[in-house]
Amino acid sequence: MYGWERLVLLRHLLDQGLSKTAIARQTGVSRRLIYHLLTTGQLDRDLSAPGPRTRVQRPAKLEPYQAIIATRLGTYPELSAVRLFDEVRAAGYAGGITQLRDYVARVRPRPEPEPVIRFETAPGLQAQVDFADFKFPWGKRHALLVVLGYSRLLWVRFYPRQTMRTVIAGLEAAFAYFGGVPHELLFDQMKAVILEDRRPDGARLLENAEFLRFAAHWGFRIRACRPYRAKTKGKVERPVGYVRGNFVYGRDFLGDTDLEAQLEHWLEATANARIHGTTSEVPRTRFERDERATLLPLAPRPYHSLGLLPPTRTRQVASLTLARPLLTVERRPLETYAALAEAAG
Repeated sequence: MYGWERLVLLRHLLDQGLSKTAIARQTGVSRRLIYHLLTTGQLDRDLSAPGPRTRVQRPAKLEPYQAIIATRLGTYPELSAVRLFDEVRAAGYAGGITQLRDYVARVRPRPEPEPVIRFETAPGLQAQVDFADFKFPWGKRHALLVVLGYSRLLWVRFYPRQTMRTVIAGLEAAFAYFGGVPHELLFDQMKAVILEDRRPDGARLLENAEFLRFAAHWGFRIRACRPYRAKTKGKVERPVGYVRGNFVYGRDFLGDTDLEAQLEHWLEATANARIHGTTSEVPRTRFERDERATLLPLAPRPYHSLGLLPPTRTRQVASLTLARPLLTVERRPLETYAALAEAAG
């Protein structure tokens, strides 16, 4: 019979919903043994009563080699049990690998989890921007999300394409929704905004020239997360999951028009009216009280692109080109031109 304490532990982990693979990884017990204990009913009996008395165990075969294991793990904490087994066996260990695996699982150094430092911003200083993809019965849509860093006021809109024109139109709609412009916008290496990030090599960020003109028109600064450092943009990435779970999931939409109408209602009645889990305040209330007055004023007119023609204008140019009357070329024999040349001479 397997040790009572170990049976209690295995039963507890199974009750927690862990898989046999996860339990084996955590305890060092093989999946085959866990399956055997289940099929033989050893994990189904009453384990709540005090365990049976255990005899005083003789010193384990591994005990003389525990110092070697501790030294090796202190220098190389990720060293595998198989590798350690080879090393202590070379030093004279005559036991099996299961005993060693159990011991290593108990004493292996566990690195402290990296602390997550919450980065808070002053009112009106920053908004974070990101795209998220959603699939609907009528096609794929790209949600552009903009969230104000201080109040967590959220703006969202769905678009059929993820282009520079989409980013510009979406941000202008977000500025109108906020009634002002944040002093800086933070992006996550978005290709429409960031062409290349050379900061890891000691160089600078290379922004899209069109978007630089757009930023100058509205007066905000461009900020970008460093590569593989997306945690700094968590204020907008968490709302992506919120939009998926609280708005899209479980709702029916008739099409883009219905999607937009339901989204506008959800933003006002739910997303920006709830008590935010981090700030413990309602985003709309926090925005109106502290942030609205700190935003930059709206530009007097929308941005006019030097290189991006609106789709309607492109179609108009094409139709005008096709509508022009065709020139009629009159064909005459060569003798006619020769006669004209003589007359002119």
